[in-house]
Parts: sequence; structure tokens; C-alpha cells
Amino acid sequence: MHGKIIFYEDKNFQGRSYESSSDCPDMTSYLSKCHSCRVESGCFMAYDRSNYMGNQFFMRRGEYSDYQRMNGFNDCIRSCRMIPMHRGSYKVRIYEKENFGGQMHELMDDCDNFQDRFRMSDCMSCNVMDGHWLMYEQPQYMGKMMYMRPGEYRNFREMMSGHRFMSMRRITDSC
Repeated sequence: MHGKIIFYEDKNFQGRSYESSSDCPDMTSYLSKCHSCRVESGCFMAYDRSNYMGNQFFMRRGEYSDYQRMNGFNDCIRSCRMIPMHRGSYKVRIYEKENFGGQMHELMDDCDNFQDRFRMSDCMSCNVMDGHWLMYEQPQYMGKMMYMRPGEYRNFREMMSGHRFMSMRRITDSC
């Protein structure tokens, strides 16, 4: 099943609209601004800067009538990435230090607090082997988030301007 999202220039689904079922690196190609959207199917990651940069927000099926108020961001949606549904196992290795150094722990399920579960005060790199994940800067899946698809992430400090991550959850078919 593919995702489908409709973006609107103004709040409350007003103004011009643009429909997409794939990644969109620059919304300004279609709309001058984007302040609301409807996710009709699938899951998407929205970004407040072009080319999948800046603050990220996870969106599943539903209506998002005011992007700014909902996220506390000062801007509108500038790019968006469709998250493919994953069927199968989930597996990620998290590391205490950059470049896969320090303590290493393997996750196959959600973890609401790295400190409590692993006695790990920092998570600075990871290797996503299976599935798609959301990583959060605070325990209990709070704060800024980052979408992690399969691949190696060697240095969170460089990727996210010094943010560290303290919890992580799988993106499952329940979107």
C-alpha cells in the first residue's frame, strides 16, 4: 500500500493544494507555503526546510489543520518523505559514542529510555539493520525526533546540531 498526502497552502485545509504519494524535496515547487495537510494513507515525515532538513514531524493517517500550532515550529512544511511500510523484523544497534564507539546495545523493539534500560547516558551513533525507526531527544518519545531508515549513522552531533537521543521506537504497520 502506498501513502497519499494532500498539502494545503493555508491553515484548515484552505488555499491551493498539492497531492503526493512520494517524496517531495521542495514544496515551493508546488505551493508557496504549506500550513496544513491530510494524510489519507501511509506515514510521512514532514520537514520545515527543503531537502529533508530542519525540524522533523511524523505524520500518520489523519488531519493536520495547523502545522505551526501543532509542532511549535516557526515555519511551514518545506519538504516531506514517504515512509515505506516494513514487513518483517526490526533491528538496530545503538552506540554510546560517535563512529560506533563505546557501549553497544541491540534493539528489536521500542525503548522509551536508554538510560534506564541500558545505563547509557548518551547515544551518538547507530546502525539500522532492519525496519524504519523514530529516534527522540528525550525519554518517553518526547522532544525533537529523527527518522532513521536502514543505514549507518556515524555522528548524531554533526547530523542534528549537537542533539543527543534518549528513546527510540519502531514505525510499524499501525500507521
